Amino acid sequence: MANIPHVVILGGGFGGLSAANELRNALPSSQVKITVIDKKDWFMVGFVKLWIINGTRTFENSTGSLNELQKKEIDFIKDEILSINLEDKNVTTKTKEISFDFLIISMGAVLAPQRIPGLEQNGFNLYDHNHLLEIRKKLESIESGKIAISIMGMPYKCPPAPFEASLLIDSMLRKRGVRDSVQIDFYSPAPITLPAAGLEVSKQILELVNSEQIVFHNSCKIKSVESKKLIFENSEADFDLLLAVPPHIAPKVIYDSGLAKASGFIPIDRDCKTPFENVFAIGDVTSLTVVENMAVPKAGIFAEGEGITVAKNIISKIQSKEESVLFDGKGGCFIESGRDTASVIEVDMFSQSKPTTSLTELTSDNLSKKIEFEKERLSKWL
Repeated sequence: MANIPHVVILGGGFGGLSAANELRNALPSSQVKITVIDKKDWFMVGFVKLWIINGTRTFENSTGSLNELQKKEIDFIKDEILSINLEDKNVTTKTKEISFDFLIISMGAVLAPQRIPGLEQNGFNLYDHNHLLEIRKKLESIESGKIAISIMGMPYKCPPAPFEASLLIDSMLRKRGVRDSVQIDFYSPAPITLPAAGLEVSKQILELVNSEQIVFHNSCKIKSVESKKLIFENSEADFDLLLAVPPHIAPKVIYDSGLAKASGFIPIDRDCKTPFENVFAIGDVTSLTVVENMAVPKAGIFAEGEGITVAKNIISKIQSKEESVLFDGKGGCFIESGRDTASVIEVDMFSQSKPTTSLTELTSDNLSKKIEFEKERLSKWL
């Protein structure tokens, strides 16, 4: 009997789970062995973090167990990846060495608050699930003062999320009747709200946050954080509560393996290949340049699309077929208004010569779609 090809997937997020399921739905376990490795054994759709902050959700009710993959004959190993040997085609974890025929790297981006002096002592990390309940407590007890939301590095995951956070926080404070005594300031290093979405959509998002008296400060490049004070390259700002989106970097094992340069991400094209044979990279751990100074945004929907692309190409290879597909660059990100509605930023990164984006109207139907989006992913993947 010939050896069954082994596909090893590093990371159980959007990219890893979409790839694993696409492979298994197409090929039985007699034709391909699939192993997913992740250091945590749960999956959660990122935008749920904001629902935990505003109290409409708990962490416990929002995760799916990666151990459920076993039911689909997809092996799951909860372990930390220590090294990737691309020449010898194996991965070393804390407890074992796993060899692969195909490797899909979908380890995501790592939050690096330590890169901003004083941040960990003086602010909360909006993207860290361990900080969510603490943030919620603060928002439920604040009576007056200044809340600062600060993006401290680009690119970061799920570009609309910090703006959604500001709108949902506005809503929480309104419901408590203290909104008039609390100022919400939003600081970004970028010149516009959402560079990845272009000028027009950025203007619409600016109007949306301004309509709730949230003040957007552009081109604020952070240097450090002191007690109740943000120090930017050209200015300073006071706060009582700081919610930060810290810089994002690739996992250390990615630099050690030579797949990316210091603190950058793995460069890929639309085929998601790396320079090593049968080694692919997808999602937030990658950088896929579209046009000069613009890359595919770090968002789950794009990782999912890339995961499906790679899975299809691996299936073709296993079946000795010639056909191959490219990632289409299409996707949408929801943006919730804090008034029981949402709109969708619709993106087509590779339409003709340049990316196109549009923002749909705010409707309650879009909010239902957002809730449905999460349910659907959890049920079809796990």
